[in-house]
Amino acid sequence: MSESQKDSELSLCPPEHFDCDELVPSTAQTRSPSFKPAYKDSEFLLRDELRPIRVHLELLKPELLQQEAGITSTLVVFGSSRIPNRDNAERNLEEEKRKLAANPSDVRLSKNVDSAAKILEKSHYYEMARELGYLVTAAAGNEEALQPVIITGSGGGIMEAANRGAHDAGGRSIGLNIVLPREQSPNDYVTPELSFQFQYFALRKMHFLMRAIALVVFPGGYGTLDELFETLTLIQTKKVEPMPVLLFGEKYWKGIVNFEQLVEEGMIDQRDFESFQYVESPAQAWEHIQSYYAGKTISK
Repeated sequence: MSESQKDSELSLCPPEHFDCDELVPSTAQTRSPSFKPAYKDSEFLLRDELRPIRVHLELLKPELLQQEAGITSTLVVFGSSRIPNRDNAERNLEEEKRKLAANPSDVRLSKNVDSAAKILEKSHYYEMARELGYLVTAAAGNEEALQPVIITGSGGGIMEAANRGAHDAGGRSIGLNIVLPREQSPNDYVTPELSFQFQYFALRKMHFLMRAIALVVFPGGYGTLDELFETLTLIQTKKVEPMPVLLFGEKYWKGIVNFEQLVEEGMIDQRDFESFQYVESPAQAWEHIQSYYAGKTISK
């Protein structure tokens, strides 16, 4: 290629074109980090001063890709990553018992056995979340029915189960992964082109609700409670439209949170208490959501 041809190609090559690098001569100036285009300079983009740009990109990327995928409404499923299917829960319990048998005086191991037994008791929620994911996704074949896409936090346990149910039904589901100190990987059932990763919890929670028409919450810990109470607060303060908020397992939730006491203490109003309902089965949850929106137009 002659110098004149190269100059011509350089003039036609837009800044965003990643294949232009080979046309740039290698000199001390072009090899300097300062010469690298800002959008290709990861070290520059990770500077503290660039946090507002990163926040904007983290909002924009999932939004644009979901628009392009035609996602208009979602059904959010929250719940613990620690609740596996029954087979795995049984294996975990047996493993903890084996460890305790080798060290019967170890108090910590004894508590681990108790915890594993509690998890086994809750393993039926895995199948419930899977069934719910199937019911909601299978309904997409009926043009007259609600057609929300299942969206979860992308991890294991309850999240995996809901994505798995959607996969069983031959449909799509969304996963919003989060960067954690102990890296969480997306489960195998999230639709690959709808698998997103977030650095910021705030942006992740925003995307959970941007298209949500209902929130279904299975037993969980700090993360699940955080997501539940943020949603209830947004509904209370009218930052989002009211929607069904369904808590699976009345016994669990009443043992974890005394909502009635919040009303009695004057900390929330009765209408705040009525902004959620307890459910005990996937069919009950899906029927409630369908009934809620019967005759209504969903706008997001």
